[in-house]
Parts: sequence; structure tokens; C-alpha cells
Amino acid sequence: MLHSAVKMVSASLGAACLAFFLVGIPAVYTLNNGVARLPVLGYNTWNAYACNIDENLILTTASLMKSLGLQDVGYTHVNLDDCWAEKNRSAEGLLVPDQTRFPSGFNNMTAQLKAMGFQAGIYGDSGWFTCAGYPGSFENEALDAQTYQDWGFDYLKYDNCYIPYDEIIREGTLGKYQRMAGAIANLSTSTGESPLIFSLCEWGWSQVWIWGTEMGNSWRVDGDIAGYWNSIASIINFGSFITQGTGFYGRNDMDILEVGNGNLTYDENKSHFTAWALMKSPLLIGTNLSAISDDTLRILSNREIVAINQDPVYGTSVSPFRWGINPDWTSNSSFPAQYWSGPSENGTVFMLLNTLDDPATMFFNLTESPWIRAGRQYAVRDLWTHTDNGTAVRNFTATDVPAHGVVALLLQDAGNEPEGIYPQCSVWYACADQNGTYVDGG
Repeated sequence: MLHSAVKMVSASLGAACLAFFLVGIPAVYTLNNGVARLPVLGYNTWNAYACNIDENLILTTASLMKSLGLQDVGYTHVNLDDCWAEKNRSAEGLLVPDQTRFPSGFNNMTAQLKAMGFQAGIYGDSGWFTCAGYPGSFENEALDAQTYQDWGFDYLKYDNCYIPYDEIIREGTLGKYQRMAGAIANLSTSTGESPLIFSLCEWGWSQVWIWGTEMGNSWRVDGDIAGYWNSIASIINFGSFITQGTGFYGRNDMDILEVGNGNLTYDENKSHFTAWALMKSPLLIGTNLSAISDDTLRILSNREIVAINQDPVYGTSVSPFRWGINPDWTSNSSFPAQYWSGPSENGTVFMLLNTLDDPATMFFNLTESPWIRAGRQYAVRDLWTHTDNGTAVRNFTATDVPAHGVVALLLQDAGNEPEGIYPQCSVWYACADQNGTYVDGG
């Protein structure tokens, strides 16, 4: 979560950051601590309920995840967000669950979740207080990490509010998050238990996509999401320049899903879910499951899209190969990059985003993607219609892509392209015969 003033700062910083993106990202050192090799799939309470959470809601949500089939799709985490605690620590300095909202205590609740086949997540803050004003973990990192583990939690979302004065902390954002990262690592070493999955919620500050993977399993890349298209498009735009930060065990976090919330249309919900999944963000459902629509459930249950997110061979995000209506490498929060691709276990994944307000035809040459081999043809699988759509040779055209809609494709190598295709090179520029003659003068 994020205060409005901070949102304004984050937005202005985001608009000014393109120069930093273009300098490149160094080779990623991955934490690789044995947890969250793949993006976390699950549920987070904040977008649907904010502070209005209690023990019954958590267990009911878990039951709905089972009965709706979401657990079978792979959503196996149930995560509390802010407002679960009493306003004051105990006499011993311990965090205390709200006695009214969680009367049975967290050990009982997490035991029930685990009996249902789920893992349990909790929320904390790196500052004096959480964003909603409950106790933060600054100067109590080791104690709180132990407490979370003792309660049976496996996952910690860690926010960025109520930052101590410089003269007290004498650290930047990186150092502030290193405090809890170190506490989690030390706790795992001393107990022999798996470390908490560590989700950094630092709002994209301090170029976290460069260093986040050294201490956490995911890191927020921007301010808080909202359930309208401009918010979705803005986050996609920001993320398009930092896709190299994502890999196994650590990844860019685009924020909790808003699928099913706000005023998003059906096609906007599809685009939102597709982008988050193919960019390998954690997928945390954030809608009221007791009132979920059939359309929303179908989107969240698309196993072919989820399979790309959970690819066991390639942990990397899709990346833009052409921006489309804007010149390449243009930062535009309303009209982000339109043409994306990336490798997968079973072929090359393409994402075509129509960022316009009207339906559009979208065309690309196959070898614009670095993952496509020249001189080959490709079988086309549509990941939303779940149909095999023939063979693509040299190029592909998607017609009538809805406004703010998406096309998601899996292209699989189907052998050499037919003989006699002209021109002889899929990329015309500098195409030459072995005798040194350029095709039609090059």
C-alpha cells in the first residue's frame, strides 16, 4: 500500500526513469534459497477487503478456492494483508493478532489452511508502522521473522511505510530491506526450516529490479494497482523496460491482480491477466470469490496461460520486440508496447496487446522475435480460444483484436518453410547471395 503523496512521487519518478532503463541491467545474481523458484499463485485480501478481514473470511476464501477449482489450477497460497494485528505489541515485545478478528490465533488458522492443502502468507512493514498504522518490524526483524514462522506462515509481504529518520536508519531502501532478508536467512540457518518466501513491497523504489533478487523472491516495480485500464497500462509500460530482472527464484511483481474488480471490461481483464502471467509476475487473486462472475473465473482458470507463468524450463519474462504505435523504447503510460515474445518449454510465446480504444489488426514478421528461427514454419496455438490455428510462415496477422484486448499465441516449430518463398530472407536488409550480390540491390 502507498500513500497518495508517495504515489505522485512514484509516478513522476517513473516518467523520468527511461534513461536509467536504457543503460541495461547487469547479470542477475539470484537468491536461490530453495523457495519460490516459480511465481507464487494464490490469493491476497487487500484489493477485495482492505482492512475488513477476519479468521472466517480467510478460511471461507480458502474453501472457495477449492470449490471453484482454483486450487487445482495452481493457486495454493492464501495471504493476509494489512490490519491483522493489535495496535500494540505484547509486554514481551511480540506482535499480537487482533483478538476480535482472529480469536483462535494464527496457529489454528494456518493449520486449517495447510490441512486444506494451502500455504499461508502474512503482511509486515519495514518501518515503524504498517501502512494502516499497526506495528511495523523496524528494529524487531529477527523477532518478527521468528514469530511469523512460529505461527505457521510460509510467505511474508513486506511494505515500505513509516520510514525512520535518516539519522536513525542510516540506510537506503536496499539496506532497509536487507535487515529483514538477513533475519529470514539467519532464522532458516538456525532452525533448518525453509526460509519465508520474501515479497518486497517497496513500490519500485531505488531500482529494485537490479538488487531485489539478492534478497527476495519478488519485488514490486511500481505504486499500487487500481481496477481501471489506465492503471493496468501504466504498470505494463513500466515493466516493459525491466523484464531482464525476472528469473527463477526472483521476479518483478506487478502487484495483486485486479481481475474482476473496478470498471475493467472483459477484454481488459484478459489483457491484465495475460500480461501479468506472461511477464512472470506472482499471480495473487484479489477479488471477492463469493461473488465471482463466470467470466472472471474463466480468466483466472486459463490453464494454458498459467502454464506459461509456471514454466519449469524458462523463468524469464516475455519482452517487447516492437512497441507498435510508438517508436521502439518509448515510455508511454497510456499506450505501452504492443508486440511481445519469449521462450517457453513448448515453443515461442507471443503477446499482442491492442492498447488503442478501438479494434485493430495487428501484424508482425515472425523473426522480429529473437526466439524464432528463419526459414522455418510454425504451428499456431491460441492460448485463449484453446484452438490450433494452422501454420504461420514468415508472418502472422491478428484481425479485429478488441479495444484494450489481447492475443496470446504459442508458436511451435513445424519444420522448414515451403521452398521458393520470395524474398529469400525474412529480413530484407543486407540479404545477399553467396556470390556477394544483394537481393534486389540490398
